[in-house]
Amino acid sequence: MQEAARTAPQQRTVFGGTVRQGRPVVTLTIIGICAVSWVLQLVTGGAWTQRWVFAPFLGESEPWRFLTAAFLHSTSPLHILFNMYALWLVGPFLEQALGRVRFASLYLLAAVGGQVGVLLLASPEPGGGWTQGVVGASGAVFGLFGAIFLLMRRLGRNATQILVLVAINMAIPFFVGGIAWQAHVGGLIVGMAVGAAYAYAPRSMRQTFVWLVPVVTMAILIGLSMWKYSTVGPVLGLLG
Repeated sequence: MQEAARTAPQQRTVFGGTVRQGRPVVTLTIIGICAVSWVLQLVTGGAWTQRWVFAPFLGESEPWRFLTAAFLHSTSPLHILFNMYALWLVGPFLEQALGRVRFASLYLLAAVGGQVGVLLLASPEPGGGWTQGVVGASGAVFGLFGAIFLLMRRLGRNATQILVLVAINMAIPFFVGGIAWQAHVGGLIVGMAVGAAYAYAPRSMRQTFVWLVPVVTMAILIGLSMWKYSTVGPVLGLLG
């Protein structure tokens, strides 16, 4: 029976993901990491936040902050609760549709894309945002919104509600201070790009796209970051 289970053909979703029963492991793991990280932010008096927070002027010398900041949140419970609720709304569907590996890569790439958005769109001039710390999974969540919109369109489903949700959340930073709208834009663009690649990949290329899409996307994000830093070298010296 074990041998038969190993050799039996795996069931695939429309997008090539492996059909799995049970809980959305990747989604729950991300929520768990964010929850533990938030508790550490509280109990360490902010030391955990300072260790992993992203700010554009820190990203060149400590590039891991492009990712780690997506697992941090403000001390207000509303911030993490809103992001984790949004993740729970769309994460399980995307994880089932794309498969665990592609879903994880989508989330992580959108998270990095959010910080790259801040890097590119915030001004390096004094008071322009380059010294302001950025935390939160919002960029990654917006990436999931962008991806699920394209997947639903690919399936022929009505995606109007997703558009309305994105529009409302894009507008909030212009009425509520302290929100990095640049991260939302960066995460959304990356999420839509990666989602489009996975949704419309030719059947014969789906397995190749599992590693090709993350590699190409990451190369583009790194290239854009290096270009931006090269254009503001003197400003970084002043900030340092």
